[in-house]
Amino acid sequence: MSSTVTTANDPRWSNCLRMIANNLSRQQFDTWFAPVSYVGFDEDECTLTLSVPSPFIREYIEEHYLKLLRAVLQQQYGVGIRLRYEVKIDTINNISAREEATDSAVLTDVVAPRTDANASPRVLQHLDSQLKADYTFESFVEGESNKLPRTVGLAIAQNPHQATFNPLFIYGGSGVGKTHLVNAIGLRVKELHPELRVLYVSAHLFQVQYTDSVRHNTVNDFIAFYQSIDVLIIDDIQELASMQKTQSTFFHIFNHLHQNGRQLILTSDRPPVALEGMEERLLTRFKWGLLAEIERPTQKLRRDILCYKIRRDGLRVATPVVDYIAANVDNSIRDLEGVLTSLMAYSVVNNCEIDMAMAQRVVGRVVGQSRQAKAITLDDILARTCDFFSIASADVLSASRKAPVVLARQVVMYLAHQHTHLSTTKIGAYVGKRGHATVIHSCHTVSQRMAADEAFREQIGQLEQMLTLA
Repeated sequence: MSSTVTTANDPRWSNCLRMIANNLSRQQFDTWFAPVSYVGFDEDECTLTLSVPSPFIREYIEEHYLKLLRAVLQQQYGVGIRLRYEVKIDTINNISAREEATDSAVLTDVVAPRTDANASPRVLQHLDSQLKADYTFESFVEGESNKLPRTVGLAIAQNPHQATFNPLFIYGGSGVGKTHLVNAIGLRVKELHPELRVLYVSAHLFQVQYTDSVRHNTVNDFIAFYQSIDVLIIDDIQELASMQKTQSTFFHIFNHLHQNGRQLILTSDRPPVALEGMEERLLTRFKWGLLAEIERPTQKLRRDILCYKIRRDGLRVATPVVDYIAANVDNSIRDLEGVLTSLMAYSVVNNCEIDMAMAQRVVGRVVGQSRQAKAITLDDILARTCDFFSIASADVLSASRKAPVVLARQVVMYLAHQHTHLSTTKIGAYVGKRGHATVIHSCHTVSQRMAADEAFREQIGQLEQMLTLA
């Protein structure tokens, strides 16, 4: 006997909505429950089916409101009601999939995806992977400092659907080759698996895109796009520190990709344990796969890199000159490239060969200045910020709540977090004995304003330039 299904507007569901609305703010209800629509109720199976416009909304409701939803459903439909979601996964082709709830107190059926009879196969738009074409494995010189992450990267490129190294979390100081390596992985994946959707994006751009989606009310589209990626590469994930809403959204994207066997590759300038201002649930997931450090290049690796770049550019550099540069430029690969570029420029302009005297002058200027640069201190940041905003330093360190003072204080905390290695606790103690949470909130506030206000972003850029040139 066929089941009895109620498909018209069900007054019991209308009552559920009224009860939910009475327990939430107007904004909460409009954001999370107004988009949910009634599909039908199977009286024989005691199963309610609801249509949800995106996986993100379904996940958010389950995480934050499932207890409330369960209570009102049981009151209107009785104990033992089973809940079934019909989640829209492709709005263009009108394709939905039915998914189960995660709370066992509300039972759910798992059924095969359902599509409209006339729906065409799912078609995704062409994706620009944003990968740098010259950052390949061939141009990534292997050494002891990067052997492990390079080897793992090659394994991932061969089999992007493996679970052992998902996510791959690569960390190391600035200029050691993290960006080069993750681009090389992405390019090799595209070469071996052209059907896969690969995307490289900086964490800063991810944050800007998310902010724009909030402003234009397109968050669901933003999430749906990122959940369509097969290999997601996010560079400088530490940039999301203190950005709670962005982290929450990325958490759901991460979960969806990981649960569906998609590969995540993340880079950071520090290991997860040192990422302050990052949600604990994200830090836990960062450790699910493999943590791989790229250390500062050894002298042998620096020499190998120089030799590779010299051959690539068709230069003629004597062996003693190469050895001198490798021995003295010991901070990062980026510094090596800067020295070599300067030598090329001097050689062309002066129409002469690259000799030891030229190398010593260039290394002295490029590297010597870097070594002599004064580390940025909290006193420097406070003084420069107060001068920039015409605010007395005593006011910034006081309890004043005047808007200009609060802004300058928040900027001091943000710059201190960005340009020193001090903990948020020490930064807060310096800025008027404020707590860790205040520093995190200030960093988040400044970051959000920078993403939304171009003029303010330029002001912070000017301040940072003043600090680095001081």
